[in-house]
Amino acid sequence: MGDWQESGGVPRHIAFSELPFQPRFAYGEQAEVAVVTGPEDGTALGSGFARFHRATIPWTVHYDEVLLVLEGEVKIETATGAFALGPQDCAWLPKGTELVYRSESALVFYAIHPSDWAKRLPQARESGDSGA
Repeated sequence: MGDWQESGGVPRHIAFSELPFQPRFAYGEQAEVAVVTGPEDGTALGSGFARFHRATIPWTVHYDEVLLVLEGEVKIETATGAFALGPQDCAWLPKGTELVYRSESALVFYAIHPSDWAKRLPQARESGDSGA
């Protein structure tokens, strides 16, 4: 399975109420993320929760991603069109998708692959930046 090692871990319970939400990138006032799984777990699958607040966030997806809206609404605008997601709606965002996330208020669950995407970016390799 590529360069991923077996985690050797055990199944675990992650209580939502105990997850630390942290501001994300340059849009910290608009998006906070709480990581559930990632490279530190020895898995290629990254997952977590994101909260959007009055968000307009342009982004290029550097990984394959599935979003599940839990609360609120998220509008995703891409070159091929825009769509609005409400509670229990999902979106598939393949690697390389250029988009804008828009949301007044929402809570989403995400799953991404690979979880170490930031380390794989050319500028991260050149600068030694992990993107975390």
